[in-house]
Amino acid sequence: MSKATITKNNYQIPIGPVHPALKEPVFFEFELDGERIVDVNLKLGHVHRGIEWASRKRNPVQILYLAERICGICSYCHPIAFSLAVESAADIQVPERAEYLRVIHGEIERICSHILWAGVAAHEIGFDTVLYLSWQIREKTLDLTEFLTGNRVTKGITMIGGVRRDITPDMIPKIQETLKYLKDNFEKIRHIFLDDKTVKMRTKVCGILTKEDALKLCAVGPLARSSGVKKDVRVDSSYFAYGDLDIDYITPDILTGEINGDVYDRIIVRLLEIKQSIDLIEQCLDKLPAGPIVAEPKIPKLLAQLKKVNGEGVGRHEAPRGEVIHYVKLDGINEAPFSWKVRAPTYNNILPWIPMLKGQQIADIPIVAASTDPCMSCTNRVGIVKDGNMYEMNKEQLHKLSIEKTRRLML
Repeated sequence: MSKATITKNNYQIPIGPVHPALKEPVFFEFELDGERIVDVNLKLGHVHRGIEWASRKRNPVQILYLAERICGICSYCHPIAFSLAVESAADIQVPERAEYLRVIHGEIERICSHILWAGVAAHEIGFDTVLYLSWQIREKTLDLTEFLTGNRVTKGITMIGGVRRDITPDMIPKIQETLKYLKDNFEKIRHIFLDDKTVKMRTKVCGILTKEDALKLCAVGPLARSSGVKKDVRVDSSYFAYGDLDIDYITPDILTGEINGDVYDRIIVRLLEIKQSIDLIEQCLDKLPAGPIVAEPKIPKLLAQLKKVNGEGVGRHEAPRGEVIHYVKLDGINEAPFSWKVRAPTYNNILPWIPMLKGQQIADIPIVAASTDPCMSCTNRVGIVKDGNMYEMNKEQLHKLSIEKTRRLML
């Protein structure tokens, strides 16, 4: 914890970096004037889990399982981006059917992630009933994930050159049943989040990120699109089967006719993307071509081919939080890659916290932070220095402040 500097009216709240559940520890320091945030400082790079280093002793197929564990929520995004990088380096042509199957799995994960986010966002402003409703709906999507892959979180479906498991004709009715359930409940979720008076008061004109700041700070994903930045790898690069599908950028003006770049707009973008993902899966099922699902089904033969490759590749995938990038370099000598580098979307979406939080109240920190869908747990402990005295505020107390603000607005 850095030493607090106290001016006449201001004091500081240091948050982090150590937390028992943090995947990527980060340190924030808020300068406050009463309840209002005047300035934000942040520091990254406190701890590295060594996943990239561990890859130096593993072959590309083994690395798929490492990549899958970079993030539990995005356990499909990272292995698929890694596969894209290896396929680019080795010039592997993925079968057309596998390209469609990859879209289906990617969009199912997007639905799971966005519904989870909606529940967390509701929790941060004190609507735990909506949290339970959101996760009840999400449970059906997790059931579908388990049905298609055999797992609910770490799916093990990705393979370099394609996918590990096919979707057979007898499995399609189960997919259609789940999609119907999601469509039947979509209006309920939309009404709760977009029409509720208190939700609007807590999220409108809160945590604004302008289009200029989003571009300057390289924001990605729903965070960028909610500020009017039309950036989506699925549209810009048309990888997998996206080039054959009807897909476009999702921005809040599609629904409201305007773009404010606030928390409310981020809710709009994610809800509309859930609906878009349902439509994309239906398109894939209608157009699903016949054929193989992997370029080389024999793993020993695949590894022998990759060992001879001397080159590098980049894999880009539009994860639920935004663009994820994997870089791989193969040296043509060793079985393990010479280099593997990962850039998750949270890396881009941390700096926008600064303009988004300036001018907000302490009670807004949880919902503004949650609106970026950061790939880290919420803060465990907060140290507050005021009038030369230091006291501690834990996660529950900070959450309580957020709920109290909601209740004040409801009066």
